[in-house]
Amino acid sequence: MNKLTLQGKVFTGEGNGKKYVSLPWVQQQIEQKLGFKPFLGTLNLRLTPESATQRKHLENAEALSICPAKNYCVGFLFKARICKEACAIILPQVKDYPENELEIIAPTNLRVTLSLSDDDCVTVTVQV
Repeated sequence: MNKLTLQGKVFTGEGNGKKYVSLPWVQQQIEQKLGFKPFLGTLNLRLTPESATQRKHLENAEALSICPAKNYCVGFLFKARICKEACAIILPQVKDYPENELEIIAPTNLRVTLSLSDDDCVTVTVQV
């Protein structure tokens, strides 16, 4: 199994990740495919230019998929780690989704667990 290391800064998103992860059918699929019930929110990272380029490798990597309900998008899941915390990257397949942003889900609130604030630098190790 290969690993991809991505770096970025924490930022406060618009709440769309929280809305998506809060959907019962999304929660159920995350629990089935990743083995944890997600915290109802995402950790948002704005990637460094180098990591934004590296993120493109995820587009061709094998991913777990969240099969959407009507009028929703597919979400690709990649198992990952921040420090020793298990988490996952979720890539919504939405037109014009920023290539330099990541949404990270975990069983806990990563901001609290890792004492993170906006502009803190974070390294994510992704299994690809």
